[in-house]
Amino acid sequence: MDNFDLKVDKALNEPLSNENYFSTAHSLKYMGSSQFKAFLECESGALAELNGEYPREETTALLVGSYVDAHFEGSLDIFRAKHPEIFKQNGDLKAEYKQADYIIQRIERDPVFMKYMSGKKQVIMTGEIAGVPYKIKIDSYHEDKAIVDLKCMRDFQPQWKDGRKQNFVDFWRYDIQGAIYREVVRQNTGKVLPFIIAGVTKEKETDLGLFEIPQEVLDVALAEVVEKSPRFNEIKQGKIVAERCEKCNSCRFTKKLTGFTDYRIMEVIGLWRYKNAR
Repeated sequence: MDNFDLKVDKALNEPLSNENYFSTAHSLKYMGSSQFKAFLECESGALAELNGEYPREETTALLVGSYVDAHFEGSLDIFRAKHPEIFKQNGDLKAEYKQADYIIQRIERDPVFMKYMSGKKQVIMTGEIAGVPYKIKIDSYHEDKAIVDLKCMRDFQPQWKDGRKQNFVDFWRYDIQGAIYREVVRQNTGKVLPFIIAGVTKEKETDLGLFEIPQEVLDVALAEVVEKSPRFNEIKQGKIVAERCEKCNSCRFTKKLTGFTDYRIMEVIGLWRYKNAR
């Protein structure tokens, strides 16, 4: 039994739960939407994160989103206890998390938004896509009606990526998440349900909205998941070598020089980064 099998074997007798959902063993056993998207961005970086060689940084932006998520999960007290860095020395919340409290209050003032957030919380399901085990955890599951996922983002404005502006769904590849969630729910229930993003922003005055990703968009995204899942799974298993993007933090951390480069190529790289940062 190789190292991958040993790690996965540890998860075989541990049912998925909120407590172990993000454990290394279950992340090796199952693919998830975040993991799939990480492999899309950089195969080498995703593998390094999975193996604990270059863990993902817990930024303030991510923690603010997690703070809002934790409130609607009913686990905010646990989140606060696990993250003392969100408090000042005098025990008050830092400004960013006071803003998170304001976001929560804004959400709770809107009855329609709250209706969509009133489904079963953190529903875990597993399935298989293209022969690869998948796991999902639904923020608000309305049985036989809809899959709702809460997203806390900077704003709803288009973002630059790959030399063009993209709407926030395409930029963050929420279509991939929706396709995976819809398919796993279908496998478990026989129902093909709408996937709806319950979006809120971190702007000074919080904006909010409910956004359905159309079925035809999810169909295209699912085809991409079917196509690429086997390769990503074989990378996890060590059967094929992960490709490097040479742009992410993980690739920069492990970069090894083999010689010199014509300086003029940096103009092209700089222009690319400028367009993608706008």
